[in-house]
Amino acid sequence: MEQKRFSVLLVYREFMPHLLMIFAQVGYAIVNFICEASFNHGMSPYVYVTYRHVVAGVVLLPFAYFLERKVRPKLTFALFVEIFVLSLLGVSLVLNLYFASLKYTSPTFVVAMVNTVSSLTFIIAVAFRYEVVDLRKPRGIAKVLGTLISLAGVMTMTLYKGPIIKSLWHPLIHIQGKKAAINESWLKGSLLTVTCCVIWSIWYIMQAATLKRYPAQLSLTTWMCLLGAAQSAVFTVVAEHNSSAWTIGLNIDLWSTIYGVKY
Repeated sequence: MEQKRFSVLLVYREFMPHLLMIFAQVGYAIVNFICEASFNHGMSPYVYVTYRHVVAGVVLLPFAYFLERKVRPKLTFALFVEIFVLSLLGVSLVLNLYFASLKYTSPTFVVAMVNTVSSLTFIIAVAFRYEVVDLRKPRGIAKVLGTLISLAGVMTMTLYKGPIIKSLWHPLIHIQGKKAAINESWLKGSLLTVTCCVIWSIWYIMQAATLKRYPAQLSLTTWMCLLGAAQSAVFTVVAEHNSSAWTIGLNIDLWSTIYGVKY
């Protein structure tokens, strides 16, 4: 009995990261639908990105300060500039592009395209010699095949138009459908999504390099959230001329902001 319990514990520890990744992906998918409903309700994507990271930075700040006091290295000016660029790419620029593309396309399309980020990251890392691929070993073959399968799956989900599947129950969130005739907006959204995915991939590679010089993950994430929120706020002031866009109430706008903090 004791041996069986020990074996179950080992399996649990081995597969827990995989289960957490699955739950994270499900959560990401829900974020897209909630945000789509919020944007249709009238919330500005730029304001959403700003508020989301203000809340995330405030929530993470005490944890980063107390839990990483002994491991957090000194923040030099050069390191601060590096984190500032990371925040610009990975928070303010990527997410503003991401949610702007969501406004022009659909959650299904955006989620399908974002699945190319891992493949693009691998391709860029190989191109700039951050990643070494040895096709003589099973690991190298698995990386290449995984990349090709991922890209093929995304292309299939994006281009294939199958039969309409009707919902079996009443929807929890109402999302207004976009008219098929608006080809110009869909093209604009597609270009924004592709640009977002490429920048996102570059950001992952840069973040891995920064973590080697600043090995405090919570502190780095907090810095990026706060700096990204400030950058996004400046961008929002320039792009969003309606001051009432900053006002949100106890509705889907607030809940989407709070839920998005987890991701």
